Amino acid sequence: MSVPQKIGSTRTVLVEKDDAGRVVSRVRRTVLPGGLRVLTEEMAGVRSASIGVWVGVGSRHETPRLHGASHFLEHLLFKGTKERSALEVSIVLDEVGGDFNAFTAKEYTCFHGRVLAEDLPLAIDVLGDMMTSSVITDADVEAEREVILDEIAMHDDDPEDVVHNLFAAQAWGDSPLGRGIAGTEASIEGLTRAQISRFYAKHYRPANMVVSVAGNVDHATVVRQIRAAFGRGGFLDVVEEPVVAPRVAAAKKVIAGESRATRPLEQVNVVLGVRGVTRSDPRRYALGVLNTVLGGGASSRLFQEVRELRGLAYSVYSFASHHVDAGLVGVAVGCLPAKLDETLAVVRAELRKVAADGITAEELARGKRQLAGSMIMGLEDSGARMSRNGKAELIYDELIGLDDALTRIDAVTLDDVAALAADLFSGPEMLAVVGP
Repeated sequence: MSVPQKIGSTRTVLVEKDDAGRVVSRVRRTVLPGGLRVLTEEMAGVRSASIGVWVGVGSRHETPRLHGASHFLEHLLFKGTKERSALEVSIVLDEVGGDFNAFTAKEYTCFHGRVLAEDLPLAIDVLGDMMTSSVITDADVEAEREVILDEIAMHDDDPEDVVHNLFAAQAWGDSPLGRGIAGTEASIEGLTRAQISRFYAKHYRPANMVVSVAGNVDHATVVRQIRAAFGRGGFLDVVEEPVVAPRVAAAKKVIAGESRATRPLEQVNVVLGVRGVTRSDPRRYALGVLNTVLGGGASSRLFQEVRELRGLAYSVYSFASHHVDAGLVGVAVGCLPAKLDETLAVVRAELRKVAADGITAEELARGKRQLAGSMIMGLEDSGARMSRNGKAELIYDELIGLDDALTRIDAVTLDDVAALAADLFSGPEMLAVVGP
């Protein structure tokens, strides 16, 4: 995706065919003035379309004083524009039966929706209006401040959210990666309208945005509609700007140790983990297989050992997270307090075992099938295709087609998994515990 492209030019970046050689999807890319990138994927046999506006700003871009600004701004962009009030934005989206939402991550923010193909022009117009012409008023900031404080309190009542935030804080310390996405009560109360408005002006620029559309669409038509919708107020009439890079200082090294938070709960929630791999590391396919075998389903080692054979916990799974310069691999468990020590001992024993001996040929084959099946079924949805393309353009170096991804999964060997497991699970350990 890093191939240079002139403003206004269009190129095909991916073509996917069925077993008979028929084209089933085609991804095209056009760069509009200002550097706004537009990707479409034409999918045969669907009557809907999914759209996402991907903005290259998340909690990693925030200083301590701006902690939570990305998420705060995500909320505020639904509060009205120069052309539409907040109620009018809601009515327009609701009356076409569409599904619209947004989310903030550590490295990007996404505003997304799914509508009937005939209603896509309206969705494009509303999203373009929101991105370029939102009116951030004092009243809206104060009202939404209370909503976000309620949201933070809600997440603080969820022990699974708390333990994962605690785990990230232990792993990355007081850095942009280690801080929670929504901010803290103190940081949200301290943010001003002026700070949020400057943050909006700095990051919501054409070169820092990607519009991804997938479904029953025509590329040239979508590009014209996006150019009109995002051209409000001269938004595209700027000199092409460089993409704002994430804040990555001191983020690569993990911090070994243990963090605990006391909550009046009946259960203990635990995350035990180690350093992982970056999102561009070629070993991520081996990690996908390893993660599936270790804790990715009912047949996984952890599920069988912790739940089925010993009855130590109801919920146990493994996970992997990837960032531009860092990653984590972890195991999450919820158990009774009296079973915590035994549960941790069993989990650690399984990690040592896979580090020493790798996995079996049967597990390798099963892990590959499970990973491939999940990928194939996931990409049958236009929303998943839209997300794949938008994230690939915004944060990855390439757009990998389904067949290519399946080939890379199939190429994973026992030695690949064994070497990766030995490397990861011999490193420093982080532990987060939330409970009584």
